[in-house]
Amino acid sequence: MKYRIHSCRAQVGIEFMMIVGAVMFFTALFLLVIQQDTSEESYKKENILLKDIALTVQNEINLAVESGDGYLREFDLPEKAGNLDYEITIDNKIIYIKTTPLRHALTVPSPEVIGNVNKTYNKIKKISGVVYLN
Repeated sequence: MKYRIHSCRAQVGIEFMMIVGAVMFFTALFLLVIQQDTSEESYKKENILLKDIALTVQNEINLAVESGDGYLREFDLPEKAGNLDYEITIDNKIIYIKTTPLRHALTVPSPEVIGNVNKTYNKIKKISGVVYLN
């Protein structure tokens, strides 16, 4: 009889451990799926923020090109794209923006402009048909 009581308790202990293990496995799996989904959403949001910054610069340049001589406007860009540092340059009629460290990069066409864009404060003007930035 003694052996039967001990074997029942051992079997209950093993079954309990199996149930706890299965619950832990499914909980870990659920958390992994949620983390992956959150990471993907964060990546998309960062990409949208960069695109908005690049399109803001493009729109400001287009507005200056379409305006008459004497056009002058000041505009600001955010210091960071969300939580990421970024670099933005204009070269050969292309606005190039990338995060540092390189996680996102984007190019947008631009009309001819003399000068380059700054993070934060920018000044754009049109003199004698030529658009100057900063």
